[in-house]
Amino acid sequence: MITNAPYGVEPWCLTEASLDLDLLAQSESVFALSNGHIGLRGNLDEGEPHGLPGTYLNSFFEYRPLPYAEAGYGFPQVGQAVINVTNGKVIRLFVNDEPFDIRYGTLNSHTRTLDLRAGTLTRSVSWTSPAGNTVEIRSVRLVSLAQRTVAAISYSVKPVGETLRIVILSELVANEEVPTPAGDPRAASVLASPLVSEEHMAVAGDHPRAVLVHGTRSSKLRLAAGMSHEVYGPERMTTVSESFPDLGRLMVAAEVPAGQELRLVKYLGYGWSSQRSRPALVDQVSGALAAATLTGWEGLLSEQRQYLDDFWEGADVEVDGDVEIQQAVRFGLFHILQAGARAEYRPIPAKGLTGTGYDGHTFWDTETFVLPVLTCTHPAAVAHALHWRYLVMDAAKSHAAELGLAGAAFPWRTIRGQECSGYWPAGTAAFHINADIAAAVLNYLDATEDADFEREAGLPLLVETARLWRSLGQHDSAGKFRIEGVTGPDEYSAIKDNNLYTNVMAQQNLAGAADLAEKLPDAARELGVTPEETASWRDAATDMYIPYDARLGVNPQHDGFTTYARWDFAATPDDHYPLLLHYPYFQLYRKQVVKQADVVLAMQLRGDAFTQEQKTRNFDYYEALTVRDSSLSACTQAVLAAEVGHLQLAYDYLAEAALMDLQDREHNTKDGLHIASLAGAWTALVGGFGGMRSGSGTLSFSPRLPPGIVGLSFRLRYRGRVLHVEVRAGQAHYSLLSGDPLPITHHGEQATLGEDGLSLDIPPIEALPNPTQPAGRVPQSRRGRR
Repeated sequence: MITNAPYGVEPWCLTEASLDLDLLAQSESVFALSNGHIGLRGNLDEGEPHGLPGTYLNSFFEYRPLPYAEAGYGFPQVGQAVINVTNGKVIRLFVNDEPFDIRYGTLNSHTRTLDLRAGTLTRSVSWTSPAGNTVEIRSVRLVSLAQRTVAAISYSVKPVGETLRIVILSELVANEEVPTPAGDPRAASVLASPLVSEEHMAVAGDHPRAVLVHGTRSSKLRLAAGMSHEVYGPERMTTVSESFPDLGRLMVAAEVPAGQELRLVKYLGYGWSSQRSRPALVDQVSGALAAATLTGWEGLLSEQRQYLDDFWEGADVEVDGDVEIQQAVRFGLFHILQAGARAEYRPIPAKGLTGTGYDGHTFWDTETFVLPVLTCTHPAAVAHALHWRYLVMDAAKSHAAELGLAGAAFPWRTIRGQECSGYWPAGTAAFHINADIAAAVLNYLDATEDADFEREAGLPLLVETARLWRSLGQHDSAGKFRIEGVTGPDEYSAIKDNNLYTNVMAQQNLAGAADLAEKLPDAARELGVTPEETASWRDAATDMYIPYDARLGVNPQHDGFTTYARWDFAATPDDHYPLLLHYPYFQLYRKQVVKQADVVLAMQLRGDAFTQEQKTRNFDYYEALTVRDSSLSACTQAVLAAEVGHLQLAYDYLAEAALMDLQDREHNTKDGLHIASLAGAWTALVGGFGGMRSGSGTLSFSPRLPPGIVGLSFRLRYRGRVLHVEVRAGQAHYSLLSGDPLPITHHGEQATLGEDGLSLDIPPIEALPNPTQPAGRVPQSRRGRR
């Protein structure tokens, strides 16, 4: 069942016109603000009620035990979990001694608006206390994209009809109580009171401020959080600053006449390190607060708008004919930008910094779904995310050695670079993550020609992952290179031989590493690469075994897959999805049932490895088996459905990906947003209906629109250029907004895009019979909706 979205449909904003406490945790994720370094969930200013309080710093974590009923060699012994750090969002309000709490008194009106161009969350409230006093409250919150360590809040209170005694308490709060998680294994573990106080201070003056310093017990990380204020109000006003080990507080009391306001501007600064001293972190935060104060509230707003204007100039997508999808794709792009904009040599977690789902870990989602979008819209963030992989490569090499393999074996899930998956079949055995990282490197290098990154990080990443594949696989007696005992993207099949996706992605990894090593021979020699080694990579790539079932005319997901019994979909109740929560893996692993696109994803990412006929037959075959128990599936199915000609089905899958969080389709948005699914909305539109593919210094397009979408236009960055593509029924227009002429391909025909642009006809497509889905898993239709 799909939750009715409580948000108005506007092209550049997301507005919640009233407050529903049952949806509070969900809205906290949706209204989260971040810059990739600091993340603030959309909690209410007064701190409660809340669904899940959340303030996060990228990669700030604590260790937690990974208990095993029966341990094994090579199993990770500890996990890593993101923790809720010092909360600077809290601003409590008292009206003539009555605490402002939406659960009491009368909530006359309550709206919240996320502005996708301003990068702000605005809240407007009219509230009457139990004693009958009415106030109007307005807060505006931002996490600065321009100043990485800064967030800020403007908070004002205005009495209605009478003079009122107003007290504002602006706080820094550490070790907040957080709810106990449900039994869903996808939810986060909770660490009670993870922060240990090391220092606290409060300073009065024109800009009263407070700083709290805490450390973690096991991971030995240290953080400092600070706040500074500007206070505007009537002459009769007092302020008091104080601090305690887990609390910093500014108290402002004033008698405010009707129609006037008491206003507070709160600047927040955060810093953390595993190495810097306590004084150094205090100085870092103090410096951040000084810079924010110098810039001022209006200056921060201006910087934020400029940053986002620059982003949208090369990233915007316009959808004519479906206002929900229009809003959703911009919402997705905004949150993708927030997840990575200022991460700077740190990972992009699966939930960004919007919640504690999956313990704050990063997975293959980042390289496969998120980075391709950022490569075309904000490539600087991609360089940082991939450079982080390079920085943790020593841990990956140690992990490979522990497994008896060469090269680097990157972790399935992690925060700091060490493997944190306690379940081998769906964790370490998913070696395809190494080829996913390599694919992201190759994609980034093609799109940017970044020579410095290519030499410093790109080549080492490709070399060490190629070494892994060469040691993991082996040539059989027939001369084919086989990769056995691995898990592909579909987690309902595990420890299988020759997973198709793994093999074709490893093939690309091996060939790409050989090509780059030959391009940079001196740098390759420094890594110990020899001509014999590159030749062995080429041999493995050329000889890669690609499973094929001649009887059915399809590619099996892995050896023997098409001989398994099919899952009994007709006998599976609708409320038994996702299957992993209701059936043992033993049953799932030996049946033809697909959690998420696997072969279909291989055809999207390695389209060059399949004929059009193979794509059509494979898509139809796996469509009948795929239950989409992962938010990562719908966008891929949308892209391939569009490519083979099932345009209405592609449209339905686009909506599923785009509205995943806005409609809480998997009922777990409360734990944080599905960043990869949000990226999938862009991919379904640009890669699906725009038919955009990149490689070898050129872009190709095969645009076609489904019924219901009248027009589609999008901007993207490629090799220092900004392109604009507009698709209407029967024709596509290509414009070069900046940069030199670029060779492109339109439906297989080559052309050169210059300053005059190109208008090209879209050839008709033959209608195909609709494929079938498992019983009860047909996507919700967009037919007839706008």
